[in-house]
Amino acid sequence: MTYPKIAVALVCILSAVCVYAGGDPDFVAFPEGYGKSFTNYVTLNRVGKELVAKMYANDVVISSYEAGEKAASGSVLVMEVYKPKKDADGKALVGDDGIYVIDQLAAIAVMERRDNWDVAYPAENRVGNWGFAFYGPDGQPKANELQCVVCHTPLAHQDFMFSNQHLVNHVGSQ
Repeated sequence: MTYPKIAVALVCILSAVCVYAGGDPDFVAFPEGYGKSFTNYVTLNRVGKELVAKMYANDVVISSYEAGEKAASGSVLVMEVYKPKKDADGKALVGDDGIYVIDQLAAIAVMERRDNWDVAYPAENRVGNWGFAFYGPDGQPKANELQCVVCHTPLAHQDFMFSNQHLVNHVGSQ
């Protein structure tokens, strides 16, 4: 094989691996209509980033937490990621509540927990039976340079969720 052919083959292989590095939309489906059927349990600024996150949970997650348990199989969490409005100097505008003023939806991250994942879904792409996928505002799969599993793995004591305490607080306030 000549050098150009090797280079093309390498690019094709790496593209297939990296396109959905942050998740697996072939296994973790976009939850159509989640905005109407899921509970928005918190809106907050993303730590270390000029982004806003709106977090949603389906009834399975809410019921699990109401029962004092971890998220059951069938639980789905959605994080809408928004870019903030900026002033003339390019600084993010902050509302009276301390949250950045939302400008536009940038992406939608989905976490789904199942006890019966398809055997074709690689175990190394999941943690605590949670699978991940990343979507654009249109609900179509979106490339993501983040490795979801790497960041969520240390959170076993929080049911592998960054927003676990917010979910606990929300359920406790009902």
